[in-house]
Amino acid sequence: MPPRQLIGYSTRLLHTTRSIAQSPGRYSFSSLRYPSNLKAYQKVISLSSCQQTRTFARSRPQQITGQEAPSAQAYISSGVLGGNNNLLDLKKVVVIGSGGLSIGQAGEFDYSGSQALKALKEAKVTSVLVNPNIATIQTDLKLADVVYYQPVTPQYVTYIIERERPDGILLTFGGQTALNLGVQMEDMGIFERYGVKVLGTSIKTLKTSEDRDLFAKALQEINIPIAESIAVGTVDEALAAAKKIGYPIISRSAYALGGLGSGFASDEEELKNLSSRSLSLSPQILIEKSLKGWKELEYEVVRDADNNCITVCNMENFDPLGTHTGDSIVVAPSQTLSDEEYHLLRTSAIKIVRHLGVVGECNVQYALQPDGLDYRVIEVNARLSRSSALASKATGYPLAYTAAKIGLGHTLPELPNAVTKTTTANFEPSLDYIVVKIPRWDLSKFQHVRRDIGSSMKSVGEVMAIGRTFEEAFQKAIRQVDPRFVGFQGDKFEDLDEVLRNPTDRRWLAVGQAMLHEGYSVDRVHDLSKIDKWFLYKLQNIVDVHQELTDIGSLFGLRKELISKAKKMGFSDKQIA
Repeated sequence: MPPRQLIGYSTRLLHTTRSIAQSPGRYSFSSLRYPSNLKAYQKVISLSSCQQTRTFARSRPQQITGQEAPSAQAYISSGVLGGNNNLLDLKKVVVIGSGGLSIGQAGEFDYSGSQALKALKEAKVTSVLVNPNIATIQTDLKLADVVYYQPVTPQYVTYIIERERPDGILLTFGGQTALNLGVQMEDMGIFERYGVKVLGTSIKTLKTSEDRDLFAKALQEINIPIAESIAVGTVDEALAAAKKIGYPIISRSAYALGGLGSGFASDEEELKNLSSRSLSLSPQILIEKSLKGWKELEYEVVRDADNNCITVCNMENFDPLGTHTGDSIVVAPSQTLSDEEYHLLRTSAIKIVRHLGVVGECNVQYALQPDGLDYRVIEVNARLSRSSALASKATGYPLAYTAAKIGLGHTLPELPNAVTKTTTANFEPSLDYIVVKIPRWDLSKFQHVRRDIGSSMKSVGEVMAIGRTFEEAFQKAIRQVDPRFVGFQGDKFEDLDEVLRNPTDRRWLAVGQAMLHEGYSVDRVHDLSKIDKWFLYKLQNIVDVHQELTDIGSLFGLRKELISKAKKMGFSDKQIA
């Protein structure tokens, strides 16, 4: 008989005996249940006799004596934190920056690179930064020991490696620019020639995550669903692939940043124009079945070389799939997922990251069916991304700093929690607040520019607001985007339904106009925009409070309860007045 079953019998026997001692009249011998197997029963008796002797009498308070629960301070003093003896022997490390500012690659990577330099300084490793952008914090000599204001190209970086003779190089803190550089230099044999170790995620993993064909094959090996797709290198191959898959399709560029060169096509003529543009920017594009209208979500995952893996934050797009996540309003943590959906995607993300062999930080993007459990993996960024910076600030978990430490050979259980300083970094943050990110565009500065937004990113910045409710955080974020906005509001549009159907940089204003001033119902806005009804009902709460304030018409008619309600909904004093 298995030991677990024996222990179960023993526990039941002891509890029953105690009950008989306290109330003997309630039991007869025939009512007692014990194993029919005599040998097993004897083993149970033998096992129970080994237990501590019990006195079956009326229970009385007893003073509990024994070892006290371990404190956090005792845990730190034990030497577990920072006690790894398998750290890499590094004296000098090159950190590749993201270069000049561009859409999708700006201040976020200055933040990531600065955190990496901070981690190197703590480890007493000499840091050599390559970044020509002087308008950054990371190029300050207080962070980096040596700074080269040189272009991030194989020729210049090879010269710097030859001169500095570093032991290792960090490629995942400079966005797509640094990643592409690393792949080129590995193919040229530069790292092997000079004995430079790529720290963190390997070049093989970076190639697999960026090459659309290799990525699709890798996920098929672990039965993770991806959209039906075909990798192509010419316009004719793209047209043939689309004919096989069926329109509408989406074209995605390999080794590209911010969805550059990607887009949707509903017929052959659109695909010809799109694929010719995409192939001028990237050597390979992926033609895949369009999932426009599905929910879009992201998971930020951290893994170390010992295979410890956690999901630090998950985020959900306000806009459905079809709008680049950099151009969409984003909410952290996700709000519309059921527990089953959340853990389905979380388990999938950990499975993907472990299979690919990511060492450090990683971003997994999903498309989720709005009314079912069907999902598809859109892409995996095996590096620090824009979303990583947002997740770090939203949760307080320093993703870039932790990823740099992991690159040096540390593991998650030994690294201290940067927030509490009393536990380890091997934990998943739990938030009792909500974060809303809203992008910022400057399209009005350009003439003849198209204001529509899609799979290719156009925003040049973003704001983040924190609140106890979605309504509060949403209205706070709106006021940060532009001082002329007082909160959730509308604007004039020539064709309101068209703007709701086909998003532009003014989409939230169109939703505000429809719900605040045109009397559109939640169902009607949802049918036009495909925005999840959960978000629309939250916006309807703002509309309802706005209407209550309007009906009063005077500050003298305001009640304490209504002011409190409005404040919880994120209304400013100016809005209430």
